Amino acid sequence: VSGRLGSTGLGSYDGGQGNWIGGKVGRVPAGIGRRRMRIVVTGGAGFVGSHLVDRLVARGDDVIVIDNFFTGRKQNVAHHFGNPRFELIRHDVVEPILLEVDQIYHLACPASPTNVMGTLNMLGLAKRIGARFLLTSTSEVYGDPLEHPQKETYWGHVNPIGVRSCYDEGKRTAETLTMDYHRGADVEVRIARIFNTYGPRMCLDDGRVVSNFVAQAIRKEPMTVYGDGKQTRSFQYVSDLVDGLMALMEGEHIGPFNLGNPGEFTMLELAEVVKETIDPTATIAFKDNTADDPHKRKPDISKAKELLNWQPKVSLRDGLPLMVADFRNRILNQDEGKAH
Repeated sequence: VSGRLGSTGLGSYDGGQGNWIGGKVGRVPAGIGRRRMRIVVTGGAGFVGSHLVDRLVARGDDVIVIDNFFTGRKQNVAHHFGNPRFELIRHDVVEPILLEVDQIYHLACPASPTNVMGTLNMLGLAKRIGARFLLTSTSEVYGDPLEHPQKETYWGHVNPIGVRSCYDEGKRTAETLTMDYHRGADVEVRIARIFNTYGPRMCLDDGRVVSNFVAQAIRKEPMTVYGDGKQTRSFQYVSDLVDGLMALMEGEHIGPFNLGNPGEFTMLELAEVVKETIDPTATIAFKDNTADDPHKRKPDISKAKELLNWQPKVSLRDGLPLMVADFRNRILNQDEGKAH
């Protein structure tokens, strides 16, 4: 098969190996009789986005990635170059764009107010073309929660003028806009509230605690723990999150849904797991805590379990070595995870 999509059949794509595999005429990869979708993924060259793209391409869909490479990296999707069902557009979603697609996964969002403008533009596109729109929101909408674990019904406890506010309030506003477009313009929407996620292709120096600890341990630097290290987080492996996002998009429920792993670790416990995985001699350096750092963070995922039939499968001890192998490779190659 030459890779063309005419009467030669659909074929399928092995994202892991980067191989185009020819299909037979009339055969539909992944699900008999399933209509092939045209799907746009904003932020699709980023950490989570690129893993989602791998799954969508492997399923047999046409995928358009929109990314401005602010935090995304072309290498994350380079194995799809040459696949006729994959397209990459360098574009900032703060500027409007016109496309014809069935579904929009809106993942583009640096921690800044621009995420509101990007969300507004993509909701406008969804309204104009009748696409289903999925917003990746965040557990940060709960702020420093007074409820533990956090259910989707919890309204949050957020400082509107703090150092983290542009991200927290930006995502809260994005959720508001999403529901307004649903109620006012009948846009089909889905909202996911994503909790801490880790895995291969994370930026090496993005400031997130898992990537910090792993990169520091590989570089033989002390792991930086802020405050007393008793604050908790829950960590889900990226493949579990992608399963959840796809289940949400394909399902009939709007959400919001918490997508996270309820396994709760203190920062000191996380540091211990990283030590076990990478270097038993690794040390810890304590620093003053950052402002408005949430003390506890743990999702209640009973709603996603019941309505999406989703729950995470990969434990931290199983997932961390997969991420470490990727980080070790990139650090040894002096690739500092910057955009190219």
